[in-house]
Amino acid sequence: MNEARVDLGKRLYAEACASCHGASLEGQPNWQRRLPNGRMPAPPHDASGHTWHHSDEVLFRITKDGPAAYPAGYQTDMLAFGGRLTEEEIAATLAFIKSTWPPEIKAKQERIDLGSQRRKP
Repeated sequence: MNEARVDLGKRLYAEACASCHGASLEGQPNWQRRLPNGRMPAPPHDASGHTWHHSDEVLFRITKDGPAAYPAGYQTDMLAFGGRLTEEEIAATLAFIKSTWPPEIKAKQERIDLGSQRRKP
């Protein structure tokens, strides 16, 4: 793990993500229930959430492209950070999030990521 990258990601997470996803990566309350507007609250990025169920590519795309990364018709309050953060900054933010996961969750996510890479043409 690159400590400088994780440190940068921690700072960027605090600046760009914590207001919705929580300072401790805890997400918004009742994150699995739709809000009155039909959208889902911001999920946690800690081990209790579902972030680790996604490949690195999907996490990167969601962070960079926001609503455009989701299927047509899916409504989300997730912002697109591609115009605000560089690709390296997005990668650093994701590295920070992943650095907080316990070893068994990291291993599961790595298997998901590997499987995703194998399915590419």
